[in-house]
Amino acid sequence: MRVTDKIMEIEKYLQELSEIIPGNFEEYQENLEKKAACERYFQKIIEATVDLTFLVIKENKLKTPEENKEALDILSSEKVISNELSERMTSSPP
Repeated sequence: MRVTDKIMEIEKYLQELSEIIPGNFEEYQENLEKKAACERYFQKIIEATVDLTFLVIKENKLKTPEENKEALDILSSEKVISNELSERMTSSPP
């Protein structure tokens, strides 16, 4: 199942990120290799999460979204994810 595979991919990236993440923000800023690696893992996690939203929509034959935010709104309206999670994933940081 593709959804399960995508979830496993995200879990793998999260595990790998947890193994290299610096102990504090200062270390993160000073160690350019760790900073770059962490940022790359974060990017891969986001991309895989977006892929997962579209896979869930496709497998459940829901309305096809035109953009990432709309995909999260669809999953929220269908009660696949909470409204809170959808809002957190689409809001800009303070």
